[in-house]
Amino acid sequence: MSKVIIGMEPTGHYWWNLANWLTHKGLQVVLVNPATTKRNKENRDNCQSKSDPEDALVIADVVSRGFYYEHTKQTHVFQRLRTLMSDREFWVTNSVRLQNRIIRWLDIRFPEYSSVFKDWTCKRSMATLKELPTPQDLAGRSTPEIISMWRKHMQRAGGTTGIQKAAELLAQARRSVGDITALTEAKQDFVRLITEFERIMDMLADIEKQLRVVCTWASVTAKSRS
Repeated sequence: MSKVIIGMEPTGHYWWNLANWLTHKGLQVVLVNPATTKRNKENRDNCQSKSDPEDALVIADVVSRGFYYEHTKQTHVFQRLRTLMSDREFWVTNSVRLQNRIIRWLDIRFPEYSSVFKDWTCKRSMATLKELPTPQDLAGRSTPEIISMWRKHMQRAGGTTGIQKAAELLAQARRSVGDITALTEAKQDFVRLITEFERIMDMLADIEKQLRVVCTWASVTAKSRS
């Protein structure tokens, strides 16, 4: 045998190190689309069952007929971008999950809240959620007290907008039909949700900063080579 071609499916992460190691050793590694493997396997035996020995045979057959693409070791910059983007995708998914839980919590405990703050992630809203998240917390408060509380978290807390929002918030709290059962435990859960959400948003901001640095460096490198 004068030439060996090693074919594999790029599914999961188990193939990655092996493919890179083989490429480093000078062997030709090619990749087969998993959909191609599945389709050809079903055409061979008209069965949807799946096993490693069967897949290996199908992959070898697909590669022998030229249905593959080359595996090439990516540049250092590309690998950095790939790692950062994978990291970002993971934390974006987690942030969406947390946002859904926070919205659910508000819908149960303070359903009128969204009529005051359309975007619950804005600074004024986040200040409210960290300090006085329930109608019961707002009971007996005055507009100046609400604005004073906001000032601990933002610079421009007052003004016409601040007074209007504070008045709306207090009015909605007075007429709220939110659930008050197990309120202490619910508030503890909410503190954890908000804290985790802010932590993830800080991480995403840091990842975005790193991405800009790597992209800028890649652009400069590309120009210097041209």
